[in-house]
Amino acid sequence: MIVKMKFLSISGPKNDIDRVCDVYLSKYEMQLENAIAELKTTDNLQPFVEVNPYKEPLAKAEQFTALLGDVNKKADVSMSKEEMMDMIRDINHDYLRMLEQKELLKKKADDLKERLNVLEPFRTLELDMHKAPRYKYMKIRFGRIGVDYYKRLEKYLFDDLNAIFIESTRNENYVYGCYFVANADSSKVDSVFNSLHFERITIPAAYVGTPAQACDELQKEIDDNQKEIEQLDRNVEQLMRSHASQLLGAQKKLEGCSNNFDVRKLAARIEEGEEEDKEDYYILCGWMGEDDVKKFLEESKNDDRVFVVVEEDREKFFGDPPTKLKNPKFFKPFEMFIRMYGLPSPNELDPTMFVALTYTFIFGAMFGDVGQGLCLFIFGGLLYLTKKMNLAGIISIAGIFSTFFGFMFGSVFGFENIIEPRWLRPMEAMTKLPVVGQLNTVFVVAIAFGMALNLLVMLFNVLNAAKAHDLKNMLFSNNGLAGFVFYGFLVFTIVLYMTGHKVPGNILMVIFLGIPILMFVFKEPLGNLVEKRHEKMEEGKVMFLVQAFFELFETMLSYFSNTISYVRIGAFAVSHAAMMEVVLMLSGASSGSTNWIVFVLGNLLVCGLEGLVVGIQVLRLEYYELFSRFYKGTGREFKPFNSVKEEQ
Repeated sequence: MIVKMKFLSISGPKNDIDRVCDVYLSKYEMQLENAIAELKTTDNLQPFVEVNPYKEPLAKAEQFTALLGDVNKKADVSMSKEEMMDMIRDINHDYLRMLEQKELLKKKADDLKERLNVLEPFRTLELDMHKAPRYKYMKIRFGRIGVDYYKRLEKYLFDDLNAIFIESTRNENYVYGCYFVANADSSKVDSVFNSLHFERITIPAAYVGTPAQACDELQKEIDDNQKEIEQLDRNVEQLMRSHASQLLGAQKKLEGCSNNFDVRKLAARIEEGEEEDKEDYYILCGWMGEDDVKKFLEESKNDDRVFVVVEEDREKFFGDPPTKLKNPKFFKPFEMFIRMYGLPSPNELDPTMFVALTYTFIFGAMFGDVGQGLCLFIFGGLLYLTKKMNLAGIISIAGIFSTFFGFMFGSVFGFENIIEPRWLRPMEAMTKLPVVGQLNTVFVVAIAFGMALNLLVMLFNVLNAAKAHDLKNMLFSNNGLAGFVFYGFLVFTIVLYMTGHKVPGNILMVIFLGIPILMFVFKEPLGNLVEKRHEKMEEGKVMFLVQAFFELFETMLSYFSNTISYVRIGAFAVSHAAMMEVVLMLSGASSGSTNWIVFVLGNLLVCGLEGLVVGIQVLRLEYYELFSRFYKGTGREFKPFNSVKEEQ
């Protein structure tokens, strides 16, 4: 059902707005509207221009609580706003200092790793890194040369060069090492190596010992540096954990303070009184449920700092109120389907209960099996209780109806010899009809059920049109009273004929079929007549009749296709039984030697795959065959201030 909404305005001293939000708006659900936009007739309204002072502290508190991880601490909400601000400021000072130290250590680590990467290829060289660059009569060059060029160097030049090349390491592309050359020959040798694309690598002379010893020393510095970084991380964690309760409490209170302050975005302020005695007042306005309005007025009647005005019949002048759904817990999960399609407007019926009953009933008829139905009920119920998933709740309730139809069809995990059917077996029951001949009974019942549903939703459309004061749609549309009479009489005639009874005479046919058809054709002029509108026909009479003919043809076609669409209920009931016969045959159950692995896997496959397909098909019936006849779903969702706080 849809909760009846009231529009109200709340006002009081400007400095009292936070208290009102905290005491009243956090307790009663109210959707706030922009006061300046809504109260157009009120003079001297001004917006609030203050900057939210709680945004930055709240962001810091959220950042710090995120660093806590999983802590089993109770939030300490005893601190005042000033104490919270001081605490967050002090923690932030220590935190930023530690972050600065950590950044310096990271830069040092990057520098050490870069130096190690340069020195690592020369690890195997046996020379003193401190002394070698300082030799008096020779020079040493470190670097790398391509493998192909190194082979040419070995083959042609080593014998002619006054230099010694010592290889260190090599990979698939390069040979790393160094060469020694006398000072007198250094220019010639350097030019030869350069011509062979020898890449010089500068090694600082600050290292002591062999390259291996220098690499080990660098690695030790890197490890020590990493330990300092890890210690800083532990210090940060310890800092946050030592203030865990206060941080959790500060975050909670600052969220409330920040959200309360943000109410000013939708509020208006007004100055009243003489120039020297002017006082600032706030004005909040929005929608609240009728029951909440009564409780709010009762609680605030003795509060002389709060003034509440309830606007009567405001929606007639300023638009429709938001839609708030309130249904019993059993039907609550099915609100998900309604939200997917669109919420009802205040002038529409809430179809939640109707969808819940028809969806689960049709699902059960298409998927009738005692064993699989119980599995859906248990699995969906457990998932709904633990995860609060609406879809799981729907599956659980649908499982109840699957179990019911399983008893009606006499099917338990596909076995049809365990219990006797309380009604029929879908694959065996046949009905003889005039003209049609033998037809599966489930198909006949499905079409009859679809006809009854079509008539019911036509009545829903009449009620919706009456609530919206839409006389044209209520009286003359193909889903209004004219359509109900036409389709109802047609169904009545078909039922009489198929059951061997005498059908109505020609006069009744003309009255109950001909008159509604004329109403369909002349819906526009008749609607203008009853609604006392004097609109001229824009197109000519011939064009009007041609358009009316095609619209009438489309209407008749929709009646037929809409009715035949319900055959899928019987088709899936029969196909489910057929699929389970295949599972029993493959598992050997039908021959008496059951392979339980195949049997269980087959049931899981049918239960999962067919259950998914049936669920989608039933939802299609709801949306396209039922909703299209009576439901628009043009409502806007009710978003109360306190639920926005919880989401944030």
